[in-house]
Amino acid sequence: MAKIQPGYPENWATMTPLQKREWRQSKFVKGESIKFVNPEAQKAYKIRSQRIVDIYNLKEPDRVQVNLPIGDLPYNLYGINSHTAMYQVEKAVEACQQFNTKYSAELEYYAAPMTTPAKALEILDYKLYAWPGHGLSVNAPGYQFIEGEYMSADEYDDLIRDPSDFWLRTYLPRVFGILDSMRLISPLTDIIEIPTGQIGILGHPQIKATLRKLLEASDELERRAAITAPYMGQGPARGYPVTMGAFGIAPFDIIGDTMRGTTSIMKDMYRHPEKLLKAMDVIADIHIHNLLHSPNIHNMISIFFPLHKGADGWMSQKQFDKFYMPTLKKVMDALINEGLLCTLFAEGSYNTRLDSVNLFPKGSVTWLFDQTDMARAKQVLGKDCSIQGNVPSSLIVTGDPADVKAYCRKLIETCAPGGGYILAAGCTAENPKLDNLRAMLAAAKEYGVYKK
Repeated sequence: MAKIQPGYPENWATMTPLQKREWRQSKFVKGESIKFVNPEAQKAYKIRSQRIVDIYNLKEPDRVQVNLPIGDLPYNLYGINSHTAMYQVEKAVEACQQFNTKYSAELEYYAAPMTTPAKALEILDYKLYAWPGHGLSVNAPGYQFIEGEYMSADEYDDLIRDPSDFWLRTYLPRVFGILDSMRLISPLTDIIEIPTGQIGILGHPQIKATLRKLLEASDELERRAAITAPYMGQGPARGYPVTMGAFGIAPFDIIGDTMRGTTSIMKDMYRHPEKLLKAMDVIADIHIHNLLHSPNIHNMISIFFPLHKGADGWMSQKQFDKFYMPTLKKVMDALINEGLLCTLFAEGSYNTRLDSVNLFPKGSVTWLFDQTDMARAKQVLGKDCSIQGNVPSSLIVTGDPADVKAYCRKLIETCAPGGGYILAAGCTAENPKLDNLRAMLAAAKEYGVYKK
């Protein structure tokens, strides 16, 4: 870091990455900035947070940690659907409060109303999502991504030359309908001395309409924040640690998901390989800067990366080693150097990737696996990385408690020895069965206790 930012020790620049990580994790366990509701909550928080840190550092904790796939259960139990939760956030808050009052102590989980701000997205005319009541049935369980080619192949040079200008005047107008008028604005780098021409365009009726809509969306987000703000942070205050700080994205996925689209970026690996590589390198540098300057970054211990296009079958191993992993590693290395743990959500299966991804210092990465062979993941990665996941969400939704408990027992017996394992689902469940969640926790308490 060029300078010591607020919240860090004065000797931060001279600390090693391991010392920085230890500082973050110690601060996390102490919970010094948390206003606990009572001494019992503080004690529970310290036990749970220490358990998590021990697992990340590949030590044997008191017992296996469980991350339950609660999903939308708080809403379903209290009679609201995702559409209501997205548009009427006060009802989402109420549902979570009722859920927590009845089940938090039992499930060791504290639900928070993390919902899509649907009305604000409508005002912005957002193109990348469909959600209940907007492109999907009002009874749909959540939002869906709308893939498309939002950047053409001949625009790589524009992206590489001036990313901010490309974002403002080309890309964002394609994904936010109300920003179409940004195409009328000259590049901001044209402003030299007297900016009459560049500023004068702001009086254009289309741009004025855009600014009004932005203020309307801002007002809606401010309204939601006022409702949810008193509720946020209550989980840690009641003894339930929160580990995820910010979202990271692999540069290949940034371009492949929301800019070029899957089909186009796969072709680019053959037709425009050098431009793709250069663009990903530019994106990586921007992503690193943005993550390391995130609000409250000094209080974070982990950055969560959902890995979308690196799974088995998306590309060959040779392509993975050339196009996917290098810029992801560049971003991760920068975060690890600042003491941040990288949580990699390996969506799909990573059975063919395991031998090539163990590239980071011991204890700096935790893998959340969806459908990967956990016995092999433990064998290949277990000495250097903590692992979690693999309980099928389909089992949590449609199975019975006995089957869930048996599946979890097998995972614990396979992955827990020596430490470094968290019992978790492969992905978020939609409308999970309460009794199956109970079975997951029961399995950890019965089979996942370490002998001291």
